Amino acid sequence: EPAEAESDFITPRSENYSKWYNDIIRVCDLAEVSPVRGCMVIKPWGMSIWDQIRNDLDARIKDHGADNAYFPLLIPKSFLSKEAEHVDGFAKECAVVTHHRLTADPSGEKGLIADPEAELEDPLIIRPTSETMIWNMFKKWIVSHRDLPLKVNQWANVMRWEMRTRPFLRTSEFLWQEGHTAHATAEGALDDSKAMLDQYAELCEHLLAMPVVKGAKSPSERFAGAEETFTIEALMQNGWALQSGTSHFLGQSFGKAFDVTFQDAKGKQQDVWGTSWGVSTRLIGALIMTHSDDAGLVLPPRVAPVQVVVVPIPPKKNDEEGKVALNDALDKLVVDLKGAGLRVKVDDRDFVRNGAKYFEWERKGVPLRIELGPRDVKGGFCVFKYRAGSEGKETVNLGEAADAATKGLNDFQKYLLDAAKERLAAGVNINTTYEEMKKALESDEASMYPGAGLFLVPWKCDATNEEKIKEECKATIRCYPTDVNEMGMAEGKKCFYSGEDATHMALFGRAF
Repeated sequence: EPAEAESDFITPRSENYSKWYNDIIRVCDLAEVSPVRGCMVIKPWGMSIWDQIRNDLDARIKDHGADNAYFPLLIPKSFLSKEAEHVDGFAKECAVVTHHRLTADPSGEKGLIADPEAELEDPLIIRPTSETMIWNMFKKWIVSHRDLPLKVNQWANVMRWEMRTRPFLRTSEFLWQEGHTAHATAEGALDDSKAMLDQYAELCEHLLAMPVVKGAKSPSERFAGAEETFTIEALMQNGWALQSGTSHFLGQSFGKAFDVTFQDAKGKQQDVWGTSWGVSTRLIGALIMTHSDDAGLVLPPRVAPVQVVVVPIPPKKNDEEGKVALNDALDKLVVDLKGAGLRVKVDDRDFVRNGAKYFEWERKGVPLRIELGPRDVKGGFCVFKYRAGSEGKETVNLGEAADAATKGLNDFQKYLLDAAKERLAAGVNINTTYEEMKKALESDEASMYPGAGLFLVPWKCDATNEEKIKEECKATIRCYPTDVNEMGMAEGKKCFYSGEDATHMALFGRAF
């Protein structure tokens, strides 16, 4: 098959969910592969979605008391070696800068080569995450208990070398925010990491209409160097989980590694407690997989870069009066919609047929399309068509269009959240035996739709058994969900794998 022949075809989910995901990204102009292996080009439509997420989250981060800063992209290799668990966790994924200039190959065979005389004494790592750089600065900035808590955030790109990539979900370079905080007490740090996780969960639910399960990671799934990792896990339409944000309670590991101390109120030197937390462009992948359908992207109104696309249908060529009337009605409609705080685009391209416009904006996931033609203008109305949730078109009075759109988009946001909540509730299997889970997951690949879902089971925390399960059915513990564990649901139950007394309720599943 030549590439052109399938270039705008979206594979149905039931045929191949993985291919459907890749098709959506290509066809909806979100991103494409770059000449650099493992890295993607985020195209304007994809980037504008990230901008919406970023604006919402940036306000939340500032409310949380963190200020934005920026730290170098390059980290001395010696910094990374200071925190033992951290270096183990990231060593396999580091890109290393070893030289600071190129030169012509003297033999003339290779064109440009790294100049052997320009080798760096301490090689530099392209940041996989910035704890080491930031804690190095914290040592300078923190002297007394009055300097605490200290909370900084940076919006940046990071690099973790990946062999098997999937756009937005796993690429070598990705965009994210990383927050880093320092505290005088363990309690202060732990509270901070939990409060930020709540912000992430709220962002997902409020902005992306994506419900999540909040919980703690099992010890073997924790961030390298953390004492506790908290996570939000979302359920994709194929029954797989997607880790959508993490917040780490670092204890004193980085404080000690970088010798960060403060003088307490009594004049004694104390070690500092830390946290770090981040979400990335993975959220765009989560958004695509949560709501989209076989016709293309479906965007919840709050995160849609364009909430309303207006398609004017021009009158006949020589109808000057009709043109004036249409333009006047169109201008007033757009002013009303924008006045109601809506993000509006008018698609008046005269070289594209109306049908093709409808098709394009539906694919790109715009929540509401308004059609306005000469006949509509004469009758004083326009025609609404929502991207999903209601099949037909509705006729709306022009004077009431802005109010109707505002209400309709709020309803649409709620419809998507409700549908996703129902999917999450139905997608978590309970009271399952290990054999049942194993059987369900044996043949469960990313391409399967709707898939087997997740499994909430009583579990005795044991890294060896966890590893065996991973080998036997590729399932991992997504988290120990906070709500059911705080309620004591595991008490008196036996582990579904070992038969011993359960320590937690664990959520198992396949994950992207």
